[in-house]
Amino acid sequence: MRHARHDIVIVGGGPAGMMAGLLFARAGANVCVLEKHADFLRDFRGDTVHPSTLELFYELGLLDALLEEPHDKVPDITGRVGDVEVQIADFANLRVHAPYIAMMPQWHLLNFLARTANQYPNFTLRMECEAVDVIEDAGRIAGVKTVDGAELRARLTLAADGRRSILRAKGRLPLEDLGAPIDVFWFRLSKTPTQTNETLGAFTPGRIIVTIDRGSYWQCAWVFAKGKAEKIRAAGLDAFRAEVAAGASNLADRVGEIRDWDDIKLLTVSLDRLTRWHRPGLLAIGDAAHAMSPVGGVGINLAVQDAVAAANLLAGPLAAGKDVDPLLEAVQRRRMLPTKMTQALQRTVHRRVIEPTLANNALTQTPLLVKALVKFPLLRRIPARIIGLGFRQEHIRSPNAKPQAA
Repeated sequence: MRHARHDIVIVGGGPAGMMAGLLFARAGANVCVLEKHADFLRDFRGDTVHPSTLELFYELGLLDALLEEPHDKVPDITGRVGDVEVQIADFANLRVHAPYIAMMPQWHLLNFLARTANQYPNFTLRMECEAVDVIEDAGRIAGVKTVDGAELRARLTLAADGRRSILRAKGRLPLEDLGAPIDVFWFRLSKTPTQTNETLGAFTPGRIIVTIDRGSYWQCAWVFAKGKAEKIRAAGLDAFRAEVAAGASNLADRVGEIRDWDDIKLLTVSLDRLTRWHRPGLLAIGDAAHAMSPVGGVGINLAVQDAVAAANLLAGPLAAGKDVDPLLEAVQRRRMLPTKMTQALQRTVHRRVIEPTLANNALTQTPLLVKALVKFPLLRRIPARIIGLGFRQEHIRSPNAKPQAA
């Protein structure tokens, strides 16, 4: 193999890529993260930072600093099913140091990770640097080529470039499409600030809308059957405003703030996973390895857990100059089960809740599960455990080889 300038090149400055960058640099590896945009400031990105992720920051000694970033604490998840409002998950009893979801705009999380990682002299973040191909030497991935023709060689390349990953395609990693029956329109409406966070999911026959409390505005997710975006647009903006008002009566007096279709962004939902996450010199994690449905808001947290697992298994050996190719399969083996279990649960919610509701043939009576959650509050601990901590909670095991610069 030709001389590698970096121990690891990480493509993608999202939650998986930035957390991996921090952990590999912390272990003493020479790290370069490539992010194709000029900054992290983009709307409608996942920003539900779950207790499992907050616990990782506690283990790193960074939780207090992270929580200085703008955020809202969400101690439970509440939904309205028909006319019944029910607490679905109560995080208060989780045995973690932050038993709540932190609603934190993703750019604040990513900027925090970047500032922290930049304290390590062996960490480099290159913004406006887009990787468009891999470098292949004798069947092994030896780095990446950028859009401006540069080559960055590395002993390990980490594909963390999202659900439309260029690297997984160029690396010929096999993708299994599990099918997602929904897409989402995202938009904002104004809100009067309240003392408590009032995030809510509302399910009524034919309509699903999630309203995320951002303090001074609602970030709204209008869920609809996949492929129906053009039909909804063709019906006209007035019809869409009326649907929103019918689905969430508390928004009826402000739907006029939706001025045109430019105010509404389409999220095309994917549900897929790689059947093989690696080949010599290359490993995919996060959305590049498994795209998640918005159900449960778990995408960021699974991506971060992947990064932690990869660092636990690879960062020390990589920093020590060892060949990590034989260890790549262990990362997939560690993270495939929680990926499959989470996606299976999301597919169940798709089939049993979302599709019948959107088909306008559900909720003629209060569902049994909702009745049980109302009658037996202890049951709320089960979804809290699954959503808040996931199916295989990771912990920081990677070494801290170099002190942070003063």
